Amino acid sequence: MDLSIAERVRALRDEINQHNRRYYVLDAPQVPDAEYDRLFRELQDLEAEYPELASADSPTQRVGAAPLPEFSSVAHRSPMLSLNNAFSPAEVEAFDRRVREGLGLDSAAGGEIEYSAEPKFDGLAVSLIYENGIFVRGATRGDGNTGEDVTPNLRTVGNLPLRLHGVVCPPLLEVRGEVLMLRSDFARLNAQQRDKGDK
Repeated sequence: MDLSIAERVRALRDEINQHNRRYYVLDAPQVPDAEYDRLFRELQDLEAEYPELASADSPTQRVGAAPLPEFSSVAHRSPMLSLNNAFSPAEVEAFDRRVREGLGLDSAAGGEIEYSAEPKFDGLAVSLIYENGIFVRGATRGDGNTGEDVTPNLRTVGNLPLRLHGVVCPPLLEVRGEVLMLRSDFARLNAQQRDKGDK
């Protein structure tokens, strides 16, 4: 292995850790999500190609970030894992191959698998807890095991039902999804914040 590869891995980890701190802790990101994803993917690829360079403290081993102190912590009932991205047809084919291997299906033998795909929205992953059909708590993904309690914030989302309607509601229901804002709404909010002198 070339020493410059180990140096590149160290440099990528340092840069990604700086971007994580600016994004999650300081709320002041410096690079677009696509650039962050490119750096992260490069690090993943290098660690996969050179497993001796992988380490437990690599940003590739973390899901999300630690909860901010402004919010109370919520322990997830089961870990909230991050989704993977696919940026090319080759990556989609590799995903399909892994799925088939995991299910023991041979494409030559006619094992059909149906997929549903859509463009990735970059929002905020949340867990919604309903007890007897009533929304009682919402939390961010955080580090995957512990998130931030954002229940009051989620109550402001107009299309989030505070009460489930149906014949039978389970005693406990957890719904996981993504909270997102349309670009036009985001631009309007940014203009309002700038007018007030805020971020």
